[in-house]
Amino acid sequence: MDTATRLLELLGLLHARAFWSCYELAERLEVSERTVRRDIARLRTLGHPVEAARGRHGGYQLAPGDSLPPLVLDDREALAVVIGLRMAASGSSSGLEEPAVAALAKLERVLPDHLRDRVRDLHAATVLLTGPGVTTDPEHLIVLAQASRRNERVRFAYTSRTEARTYRHVEPRRLVFAYGRWYLVAFDLDRDDWRTFRVDRASSPLATGVRQTPREEPDAGEFVQEAFRRMASEVQATIRLAVSYDEAAGFVSSHWGTIEPDGESSTLLRVGADDPPGLARWLCLLPCDFEVVEPLEVREALHARARRLLDA
Repeated sequence: MDTATRLLELLGLLHARAFWSCYELAERLEVSERTVRRDIARLRTLGHPVEAARGRHGGYQLAPGDSLPPLVLDDREALAVVIGLRMAASGSSSGLEEPAVAALAKLERVLPDHLRDRVRDLHAATVLLTGPGVTTDPEHLIVLAQASRRNERVRFAYTSRTEARTYRHVEPRRLVFAYGRWYLVAFDLDRDDWRTFRVDRASSPLATGVRQTPREEPDAGEFVQEAFRRMASEVQATIRLAVSYDEAAGFVSSHWGTIEPDGESSTLLRVGADDPPGLARWLCLLPCDFEVVEPLEVREALHARARRLLDA
């Protein structure tokens, strides 16, 4: 292995794990420990911030520098980064589109030919359907993520669905991206309970520097799902779908509602919504015939919608 190739492999190892002993690096590179020390010195000369710890348990690790050091990615890692940037550039992460496009352009210029071809094939065969999008300030996400990692409390102003504005004092635990929006799962200190907050509705989040209280936390993903189910509980309806249970399972997501067999060729869907007209709009998108079993208000909303469509 020539020196340049060995330096790239050494840099890749340092990126892959937080800390390596000199012995471990020498074993992975199949060289002497003396050669490892010389190569570390070469990396430092090239501007890579490699820190060394002396002693019996000494070794090497990459330290944060004044600027982002070059990254060494394997094929799968590079492909994952490109896919993520393409999704952000498409508008699936509002507020990050322009920096995502710039980063994507830089990365694609240096991809090996075989990876560039795979990325282009994937891009050509993929369609991303995104709505109008909800703008989320990336700086707000960073403040909340850092506070969560550092176990710090946060204060922010919050605007609810009803436009009520309140000031919240919370202990942030997890950020969840779901259905085109960012959500914060946090313990609300004033309400003494766990809460879910839409990050785009939070203004000027500020980490207070005060440590969080250790406490058992819920599963963040399930907590957000449950919040959606509670929000959609104003109207509960039972819908008979004119397809088998297996067919219905192919297009009814678990966060929409629950399904159960109703004979061999039909399925009962139990679903909630904010109001009958909203549920009627959603039912019109189902890819099968259906019957509203209950309630009557949903049937009437469907009839009204059908009349408007016929008049149009």
